[in-house]
Amino acid sequence: MNGALLVAGTTSDAGKSVLVAGLCRRLAREGVKVAPFKAQNMSLNSMVTADGAEIGRAQAMQAAAAGIAPEAAMNPVLLKPGARMSSQVVLLGRPVAEVSALDYRDLKPRLFDAVLDSLADLRARFDVVVCEGAGSPTEINLRDRDITNMGLARAANLPVLVVGDIDRGGVFAHLFGTLALLSPEDQALICGFVVNKFRGDAKLLAPGLDRISALTGRPVLGVLPYLTGLWLDVEDSLALEADRGVAAPPLGEDILRVAVVRLPRISNFTDIDALSVEPGVVVRFASTPAELADADLVVVPGTRATVEDLAWLRERGLDTALARRAAAGRPTLGICGGYQMLGREIDDAHESRLGRVAGLGLLPVRVVFAADKTLARPAGFAGGAPVSAYEIHHGIVTVEGGAPLFTDPDGVPLDGCRDGAVWGTLWHGALENDAFRRAFLAEVAAVAGRRFTVSPDTSFEAARQARLDALGDLVADHLDNAAVDRLITQGAPAGLRFVPPGV
Repeated sequence: MNGALLVAGTTSDAGKSVLVAGLCRRLAREGVKVAPFKAQNMSLNSMVTADGAEIGRAQAMQAAAAGIAPEAAMNPVLLKPGARMSSQVVLLGRPVAEVSALDYRDLKPRLFDAVLDSLADLRARFDVVVCEGAGSPTEINLRDRDITNMGLARAANLPVLVVGDIDRGGVFAHLFGTLALLSPEDQALICGFVVNKFRGDAKLLAPGLDRISALTGRPVLGVLPYLTGLWLDVEDSLALEADRGVAAPPLGEDILRVAVVRLPRISNFTDIDALSVEPGVVVRFASTPAELADADLVVVPGTRATVEDLAWLRERGLDTALARRAAAGRPTLGICGGYQMLGREIDDAHESRLGRVAGLGLLPVRVVFAADKTLARPAGFAGGAPVSAYEIHHGIVTVEGGAPLFTDPDGVPLDGCRDGAVWGTLWHGALENDAFRRAFLAEVAAVAGRRFTVSPDTSFEAARQARLDALGDLVADHLDNAAVDRLITQGAPAGLRFVPPGV
């Protein structure tokens, strides 16, 4: 098998990332050398590849589904929204500009060249490349600068599947309208539809599927049932679930309650996914002091706008709630931007440009923002357990007291700070290390006074692989895979047209 396919969506969070991951998993299990690709990703969830490139976390997850290492070519353009209605542009894994939406137009030629070169490179090295669009292909106000939906499909002659989320309602209007708003040249590459998140009796849906196919001249190539618990490595905050639930009943007498502060510009909230796989751990997102008060552990996560989100914390009284927790010896963990907020002072001449700002004063550290971004894949030890992680930040932390969180084999500090029941680290992904996570949760439970027993054998990587297998099964069982494979190898059928009813 050899070829490529683009998965577009009627809306953001329609199921593009899930479908691409499922297709990659299904093809990889069949022995196909497959790679994911997203030309342009707007997301605050990112990771660092082995060679130090920053890409979207969803593409790293899709690479895992394909059984390959993630690389910059899989996500050549990453946009990271920040304060002042601007975004950082990351090109081939490195930041190159901070631009407004209007300024971004001027970068298009340079970015599109990189997109097409990256796609060509992947297609030369892999049998199949499964591409993911962004948002909707019918953002008609942006079509002239589109480099990730129909602009990419036209340039690379890619057949396109459109996925719609029926759980939101209006899926038939979404599918029909998506096709109707495109130009005839774009319509010629739309080859079929996929309905996502269906609940109920498929017989009740059949008349609608037949009608949408008749109206559009495109087949519905699958109906994916609604499945819970597939939130691992989600792309953006639209996919946040208020409560991650409990992976399994607690092994001890108590559950462990974790509250994650839902910052306005929350980033890399995938850090808490590893907590959610532990039996008896309940993870919820919180934005009020009351929601922090009864939590056994509060996590202040990363953010793309540290100083602005610190002001938001204060406006909502969350600073007082965190201070009360620290005074009472109740556990709090800050990660990256959250860690920086917990310190004594932030000197920011680059991100917010507000200069020196008082931190929350819960950890003895000071932060200075550097112009250059740190992208790294550090490794160390915590309590004798090996820990590997990744770093994405502009803030440089100086520790003035407390104890380090991570050290080298000889005990030399590498990162982080602990003072009482408050922990902080710049390292993302540390909780994915099973031994460290177990030791950390055991200490949190002890400090919180919970009769909570940590599972001795929970594996985060095994949980991730099980969920990727579930996505592969979803695609294998509910798509017309023979038709999908024909599109991959043969491209869009010739002569596809769309004639609106009554015309």
